[in-house]
Amino acid sequence: MSSVPTRTADRTRRPVRRLIGAVAVGALLAGGVAAAAPAMAATINSNQTGTSGGYWFSFWTDSPGTVSAGMNDGGNYTTNWQNTGNFVIGKGWSKGDSSKVVSYSGSFNPSGNAYLTLYGWTNGPLIEYYIVDSWGTYRPTGTHKGTVTSDGGTYDIYETTRVNAPSIEGNSSTFKQFWSVRQSKRVGGTITAGNHFSAWASKGMQLGNHNYMILATEGYQSSGSSNITMSAGSGGGGNTGGGNTGGGNTGGGNTGGGSTGSCTATATKAESWGDRFNVTYTVSGKSNWSVTVYPSNGQSIQSSWGANRNGNTFTPNGSNSFGVTYYKGSNNVDWTPTGVCS
Repeated sequence: MSSVPTRTADRTRRPVRRLIGAVAVGALLAGGVAAAAPAMAATINSNQTGTSGGYWFSFWTDSPGTVSAGMNDGGNYTTNWQNTGNFVIGKGWSKGDSSKVVSYSGSFNPSGNAYLTLYGWTNGPLIEYYIVDSWGTYRPTGTHKGTVTSDGGTYDIYETTRVNAPSIEGNSSTFKQFWSVRQSKRVGGTITAGNHFSAWASKGMQLGNHNYMILATEGYQSSGSSNITMSAGSGGGGNTGGGNTGGGNTGGGNTGGGSTGSCTATATKAESWGDRFNVTYTVSGKSNWSVTVYPSNGQSIQSSWGANRNGNTFTPNGSNSFGVTYYKGSNNVDWTPTGVCS
């Protein structure tokens, strides 16, 4: 068995900004949201995206008739599957970002291979990502990049590659997959997305512009059920680094922080222009600090002020704050680069 089970054409589940074959229920808008969406509890058994209970949802299966979902009030959804091929179902947002904190509870009862995961995609670069809290008979793996501790648990970080596979950009794409896989299973708790995104960045695993993000149930050649209630949380647990290189951190979005335990660098996005933007970093917890920033793919540093600079690493120059002007690059990426303090 390879590091990730083979799943034939499994990426066709992604909203590809066009009709999802003959089984699609509604035309997808440019942003990936279905034209028609349930306004209340609904049972779904065909490929579609939409809104339900105040959240965006996605339903995909390559084996119609083997899986159904209940899109219920608020952040609740249920799934039931029997001898299915592959499916991914969940609620979340049509556009994720590093500031998302997801709290959830419920039940997850797979017989065979399945994941309970915070799941999403980015463009520029094209990345498929998983933050896996529980699984069935197969625990995901890949090239081990280190660990990140967040929200009361330690996750192994893996990277894998898909070649000529369907994705949100088409049916024959080559892209990286980023994984955080919890070392011990749980069903219920908080997932602080930015902790994982920043830990990935500290290990050279750069996300792009965020596409959708869902708290998903995924199954592959298995049976089972789940009943999950998710919500946008107000905060999550702390984060520390480890593994092979780098340290854990938090960050992203318009504000964020990164640390390796003794100090924290809080990043605040400031002015933005057509091709560039400013970020201010404020350091706390240590006076003799070093902060390394992690621009996203395509971004680069134009200039900086308030600290000594050596490449992407900054040290004090009489103040505990400094600023950086970033070019957005050809992909127009304005994601706020994390600063990791040590």
